Parts: sequence; C-alpha cells; structure tokens
Amino acid sequence: MLFIYNLIVQIANFLLKIIAQFSPKIKLFVDGRKDVNTKIREKIKLFDKTIWFHAASLGEYEQGLPVIEKIKEKFPHHKIVISFFSPSGYEVRKNNTIADVTVYLPLDTKMKAQMFLKLVHPEMVFFIKYEYWLNYLNELRKLETPTYLISGIFRENQMFFKWYGGFYRKALETFTYFFVQNESSKKLLFQLGKTNVAVSGDTRFDRVATILEKDNSLAFMDSFTSFGKTKWTTIVAGSSWPKDESLLVEYINQTTEKVKFIIAPHNIKSEQIQELKNSISKKVVLFSEKETKNLADFDVFIIDTIGILTKIYSYADIAYVGGGFGNPGVHNILEPAAFGIPIVIGPNFSHFAEATALVNMEGCVSIANKNELSDAFSNLIRNEDIRHEKGHICSTFVQMNKGATAIILKHIS
Repeated sequence: MLFIYNLIVQIANFLLKIIAQFSPKIKLFVDGRKDVNTKIREKIKLFDKTIWFHAASLGEYEQGLPVIEKIKEKFPHHKIVISFFSPSGYEVRKNNTIADVTVYLPLDTKMKAQMFLKLVHPEMVFFIKYEYWLNYLNELRKLETPTYLISGIFRENQMFFKWYGGFYRKALETFTYFFVQNESSKKLLFQLGKTNVAVSGDTRFDRVATILEKDNSLAFMDSFTSFGKTKWTTIVAGSSWPKDESLLVEYINQTTEKVKFIIAPHNIKSEQIQELKNSISKKVVLFSEKETKNLADFDVFIIDTIGILTKIYSYADIAYVGGGFGNPGVHNILEPAAFGIPIVIGPNFSHFAEATALVNMEGCVSIANKNELSDAFSNLIRNEDIRHEKGHICSTFVQMNKGATAIILKHIS
C-alpha cells in the first residue's frame, strides 16, 4: 500500500506542474517548493538545535501559535522551523517573526522527506491538528525523533479506522504523544491501542483569548463607526463568500435600520471586490480608498486587504462569519466570540465543534436563507439585551475553554 501511496504522490507532483501553468495558486504551490532546501541551508547550520512545526494552512498556524510561542520561551536556544502545505498559509505568514525559517513542506516522497529532515535535523516535531504525511512520519520514526500531534481531531471515517488503513495506522506509531481536542478522538485512538493520549482541548481558545490583551484600535475604524460622540450599531461580516454576500447585499440594500456594515471578503481579487461594491445601492467605500475619503459619510466599508479582520471584529456589535453555505463550512467564529459579540452563520457548521456548541448554547445563530438572516439581524439590532446576552455566552465560552497549551507544555521535556 505504501508503494501505491508513493505512486499517487509522484503522479500528483507531475500533474501539479502542468496545472500550475494555468492556476496562479497552484503555481505558488509548485514554485514555492523549488528553493526550500536553499532557504534551510541559509538559516540552519549543522550545529544548530531546531524544533519543527508543521501547519497545513493559515488556520492551523494560528491554532498552533500559542504552543510555538511557549516552546520558544522554554527552548530559547533552539531555532524554530515552520512549514506549510498550502499557499493560503505560507503566502500570508511567510514573514512571521516567531520562526527562524518558514518554508513550504516539500512533497511527501521518501527522498524529499529524508533530505528535509537531514537539513532541519529537528530535536522535536509538532504536527498541528492533522496532515499525516507517511514518508515524513516513517523517517521520523526511524530517527526516533520525539513527535507530537497537537489539537488533533480523529473521526471514524478516517483511513486509520478502516480495514484497509493498516499502513496509515503504522504511521501513527511515530507519535510520542497525541494531544486531542475531545474525548471521542481519545476513544478512537484507544481502539487502536494508543494510550499515549491526552485530551488537551483546542489551542485556538488560548490563541483568541490573548486578543483581548492587545491594542485592537484602528483609527480608520473609529472614523467609520463614529456618530458624533456615540457609535453606530455595526455589523461586521468576516470571511464572506459569494453566497454569503448575496444574502448580505440583499439585506443591506433593503434595510431601514440605522446600521453600518463592514464586509471583509474571503477572496479579495479586484474584479470580485468591484462586483460586490457595484451590487450595493448604499454608499460604499473600499479600504484601498480610505485615505482619500471621509469614512463617516459611508454606510458600507469593504475591506479589500488581509490581516486586520481580528481587530475589525472589536468594533462589531454583531458578527456574521462566512463560509457556512459552502463545504466544509463556516470559518473561524472564535475571534468574534472572544470579543463577546453575537454571531450569525450559515447552515453548514456541523464539522466544527465550537460552532455546534455555540449554536446549541444560543450565542450563535444559524440561518439558511434571506428571511432568516433578516430576522436574525433585526432581532439583534433592535434588542440590546438579547445582543448582550448572546455576546456574553460567546465570550464566556472562550474563557471556559482555555488551557490547552498549558496541558501540552506539561508533557514536553
């Protein structure tokens, strides 16, 4: 089976090079891996002590950041290596300041895995949430390198738990310890005879809890949301997709509520931003136009940049988090939750434990169509007590689920 796996990786490598000629994102994926070894050689020397963290994409990086920060404090003389699989993670965080070197993870062939590990020679390895690359794991096992899974999630439909998943189960033997998010993951690993498991919870709660300790002020947001000496009721729609935006635009165009709207689309390609702007009948300004406009004059503010959504959520009275009409579902709701904001999402959230929990606790409202969106917004706009109650549920939920990082650090020597 490992032979078949390696064959699939080689075929994928060949096809990706062809697809890269037509897809900018895949081109980043392919081209970004060409100079990985050179980057490592420039930053990591043979005598350096290193610790390697792997994140699939941006979400996993943010999830692992509390652990990376604490590990760096605990091992100040080690160099930190961070690898990404996806361009959506690497391209956004390639200039982070916590790592000594940040690279794409070379594709999972035996030769590439051996070379990567030879150059990095990590003393410890952390995989964040998932991504079980078999050749890397097999080589780490041969080297007897302490390897940890943090914020792990296991489900019955994964290959580990199928009759034909023996070669994947073998790879799990690499892990020194599994830090999982819930009891169901622990039970599944127990079925495989894994007792080196702790339910630590989700490190994302630690990550978002620290948001409140930072300066989240943005002068341009103060200008946009100010109404004399008071503040407009403000709805922030973060990580929106076209399906989300079609509902939001219809509501914005027809509502008579005294509300200001901020939309931070998931995709900020100029043509899609312009299409979104043109679809709104009220006064709209783009982030890229803010220097030449009086923001107080506008009703809708479209954020055509990245990296500031977290701070923008601090100005929200109500948050709408996008992705809930797509697959796999809703984006990160924990950032607005940390600020104590009631949240509205689409119907696809069942794969996300935090969203499911907050919907059940009624801090988060799930909607399926324009009428439900209108009802949810109107209820939250007009009823300040309900708005504050739901927001309190959200902030309490975040605070009550902190502590995963501390549990992990206790096991790391």
